[in-house]
Amino acid sequence: MGMIALPHPPLRRSVLYVPGDRPRAIAKAETLAADAVIFDLEDAVAPGAKADARETIRAHFAAVPSSASERVIRINALSTSWGTEDLLAARAAMPDAILIPKADDVADVLAAADALDETDAPATVRLWAMIETPRGVLNASAIADLVNEPLSRLDCLVVGTNDLAKDAGIAGSTMRHNLHPWLMLIVLAAKAAGITVLDGVFNDHADTAGCVAECRQGAEMGFDGKTLIHPAQIAPANAAFAPDAEDVERAERLVAAFASNDNAGKGVIAFEGSMAELLHLKQAERLLARAAAAAQRERSERP
Repeated sequence: MGMIALPHPPLRRSVLYVPGDRPRAIAKAETLAADAVIFDLEDAVAPGAKADARETIRAHFAAVPSSASERVIRINALSTSWGTEDLLAARAAMPDAILIPKADDVADVLAAADALDETDAPATVRLWAMIETPRGVLNASAIADLVNEPLSRLDCLVVGTNDLAKDAGIAGSTMRHNLHPWLMLIVLAAKAAGITVLDGVFNDHADTAGCVAECRQGAEMGFDGKTLIHPAQIAPANAAFAPDAEDVERAERLVAAFASNDNAGKGVIAFEGSMAELLHLKQAERLLARAAAAAQRERSERP
């Protein structure tokens, strides 16, 4: 499998979609700095090319059995004529995760989990669920709570902003703004369950400034990373979703303060003019884990 040791929560700042029927793009994706790559069998592949895309991905995983990036295969919904074959092909490829499109409710996730169990897929093959329909948004909390079910395999929610806006009839230049309340519901569901949540794509890959701004906005909203449609968007996502240097330094000071002899065993301490609790310590430790993972990833990318 293409797994590396991942922190908790995993480092998923930049998650690049790659069409499953484009061998050269697939091969190039393995050389990029994206934290994760989604090899797509769904929207990016025309109906007549689905079978060829499955074979292309199968051949790639056989030829390149490991990767520095987390590897995910997005299948077509099991309710479609392609879904079952996609799931079987994805299971055989042994990715780090399989992405379920249009997860409307818990049944969609559990159906995929049951199918993987029936093929004796290792527990290390996880499931990601796309929230991209109005019904999916309404059920986001129940879907995220599947993380507490040992056989669900779920550990990530992915927002599909384009399909969500289309199904809801939201359009125009204010589309993103009008989606904000729903996006925050999805973020809240993921945070309550303790799983990763990824923002939707920014559609104009030529608009660098717009991409940078939306990545920063997604990070401020609480997303853990962003799905991407072009390699040029990787650097802005990695920068926006990496811990800020000042925040890292403050977290280091807070951890050191709790570990000092004067504060050993305390649940609340005075820290830089305010009170800090164990909750703040845990937050600081998570931030430092993400910062360390980001630094390690950057070192691994250097020639």
